Amino acid sequence: MTNSLKFQPITDFSPGVIEHLLAECFADLAVNDVQREECRNKWRNADRETFANPETVGRCTFITILDGRVIGMGSFDPRGGPAMGEVGMNCILPANRGCGFGRRQLEEILRRLAECGIQKAVVTTGDHPFFAAAQRMYQACGFHETRRFQKYDLFDWQVIEFMKELG
Repeated sequence: MTNSLKFQPITDFSPGVIEHLLAECFADLAVNDVQREECRNKWRNADRETFANPETVGRCTFITILDGRVIGMGSFDPRGGPAMGEVGMNCILPANRGCGFGRRQLEEILRRLAECGIQKAVVTTGDHPFFAAAQRMYQACGFHETRRFQKYDLFDWQVIEFMKELG
């Protein structure tokens, strides 16, 4: 039942939860040791940054709970506001995908951005089969593709940027 889905502040959890979620959710993306190490460092740093700054980054990050179990996380960045805010890292554990929880989590991020007075939301994802479900979800939620660009030297795929009017 999706009625038991909750979004809890990061301050209700211990450091390491974000790194663990990102590592489990994106484990299949990194296919060699260099990619795995680079990704692990990025996820560890995101975890440290979030817990070290509970009034800024931490305030814009939440953990998604289903029936008392951690199933994902969402984050956003309103600093470009009021014109634009960013959907940050977000993920749902593989065992819970395909049930609409990612969409509900995204809707919560958009609600929080709108609550900050943000007029447009932007989100990026990869042009890689791993991200096909995320691309479909963003489009189903009213986002439209705005551009593609190369961002990571570590991966050979492009980044797709999507945008949505909130107001």
